[in-house]
This record gives sequence, C-alpha cells and structure tokens, in this order.
Amino acid sequence: MNILLEFFVVTFRVLWAFVLAAAKWLVRPKEKSVAGQVCLITGAGSGLGRLFALEFARRRALLVLWDINTQSNEETAGMVRHIYREMAEQAAAAAPGVAGDGEKDALPHCNLQVYTYTCDVGKRENVYSTAERVRKEVGEVSVLVNNAGVVSGHHLLECPDELIERTMMVNCHAHFWTTKAFLPKMLEMNHGHIVTVASSLGLFSTAGVEDYCASKFGAVGFHESLSHELKAAEKDGIKTTLVCPYLVDTGMFRGCRIRKEIEPFLPPLKPEYCVKQAMRAILTDQPMICTPRLMYMVTFMKSILPFEAVVCMYRFLGADKCMYPFIAQRKQATNNNEAKNGI
Repeated sequence: MNILLEFFVVTFRVLWAFVLAAAKWLVRPKEKSVAGQVCLITGAGSGLGRLFALEFARRRALLVLWDINTQSNEETAGMVRHIYREMAEQAAAAAPGVAGDGEKDALPHCNLQVYTYTCDVGKRENVYSTAERVRKEVGEVSVLVNNAGVVSGHHLLECPDELIERTMMVNCHAHFWTTKAFLPKMLEMNHGHIVTVASSLGLFSTAGVEDYCASKFGAVGFHESLSHELKAAEKDGIKTTLVCPYLVDTGMFRGCRIRKEIEPFLPPLKPEYCVKQAMRAILTDQPMICTPRLMYMVTFMKSILPFEAVVCMYRFLGADKCMYPFIAQRKQATNNNEAKNGI
C-alpha cells in the first residue's frame, strides 16, 4: 500500500479509536461472563486479592487462590464457599422447571469450587511447581490476576538489599513466572485474560519508596509489552487489563499523608470501590483502569511538564514527602518488635 494512503488509513483508525472510547463513556459496554472459567488470583489472602476473589465468586467462576499465608488464604476460601452456598440455596429456592437466562444456567451451582495453594510467588521454582499442580488438579487457567504485592517501608539507604530484592521479585518478577506458566495454553486456545494489579506509583513516583516504585514501573512495562506482543501475534482472544489505583486503604501504606487541605478531595480509596471499578474494566475488556480518573490527568501532566514544574506541584500537594509518615511508623514498629524480642 502507498505510504501516503496508509498514513490516512492509520489516521482514520486513530480517530475512530477515540470515537469508540468516547462511546464507552456514554454507553456502558455489556459485561462478559466468567461463569465456569478457572480464575487464579495471587495474593488472595487479604486486601484487594480477597475482594477480587469474592467478586469473581459472585460471577460463578471456579477460583484458584494463591497466597504465602495459608491461614488467611483459607479464610478467603471460606468466604467464597459461603457465597457459593448462598447462590446454591437461591437456585434451589427458585421454582423448579422455570427456564433460566442462559448465563445462570451455564454451570450447575454444585460444580462451583474453590482451590487453595500456599505459594511464594517471589520464588520462581515455587510458582512453576504450584502451577503444574493447578493444571493437574483443577485444569487450565482462563483468567490470571497478578495481584500479590509487598512494600519494604524503608528509605533507600536504610533498606536491606534482601528487602529490595524481595519487593522486586514479588511485585514484578512474579508476573513473568505466572504468565509463562499459564500463557501457553491461552495462546493455544486463543482465549484468556491477564490482569496486572499495579499502582499509580507505577505511572509516577514519589520519594522514599524507590524499590516499590521501581517494581510497579516494571510491572506496568511488562504488562504493556505483553499486550503489544499479543496484538502482534494477532491473538485477539486473549485480553489484558492493567489496574493502577491511587492509594488504597488496605493498611499497606498506613500513615501515608498528603497535604491536609487537599486530603478531603483526594482521600485513600475504599478497597471495595477500587475492586468494583477494576472488575467493571476486566469484564468489559478495558485495557487499563486508573482509579480515580484524576490519575490519568496526573500521568499526562507528568509526561509533558518540566521536571521542576512537577516538583512544584508535588510540594503544593504534599505528595513529595507523603510516604515519610508511613516509613516512620514502619520504623517505629520494627524498633518496638526488636525491643519485645530483646534484640
């Protein structure tokens, strides 16, 4: 094709993409069904991972829960089973012989199950061996939610190398291992969905959490490159969604504070709200979701403004040292634990 003609075709497609994106803002797309599909969630024992598990359970997915903490993972599984029992009771209470709506009849309630595995996603061999167990005991994974995350809570020069490595392994490298474990079958079937739970700190950074920001920037870069690779391979049946929330009130960054006059307008997100927004994006095959939407603007401004202008904005918002109270609390807690243990 003549390059000039191709340029006009590309321009039209770009403009058309803007039109489609605007239409999705006006008309909410229909959510797809995940009933009966195997959904694996890492870091499912608490926080966002637990809430993702409950949301997928309500949509009748077969759940595979991974967490390093066996007890908390089993607690999540208990909540999921409770949801399954409620749905089974509702189905039993319904008048027998009444035709369903297709989606709800797609899978008998008695077949809904949840499987738990104790897995340290920061260890490659552990990920691969657990993934092999999942394939043998459950089946192939259709929806992979890379959610597990950790934070060290130390300034760079005070952070032990082991904690820096741990943050990078869990928050970034684990995405490589889980994806390599489950993507081949998705490619074979041209069906699947990979969700990367990153952070707004994977799009822009702040002081005091260099290891965390680096790991989340890495996760975002990995996700974007993977998405392009799937497009290049013309595997349109495999969807990807990047989740980048603002500070979420899960306790992970307890003590983090921006300027007090600004905080009422930009408070920490409620975990339930964050997950519901992410689920809407996942089930409508939205490539990326930033919560709140203001994060899109912040990312755009960071890309076009001079660095010194960004610094001025950070200082005005109190975002330049927002992590310092959190780090101080973590340091105090560490000192208290050492005192209790007689160290």
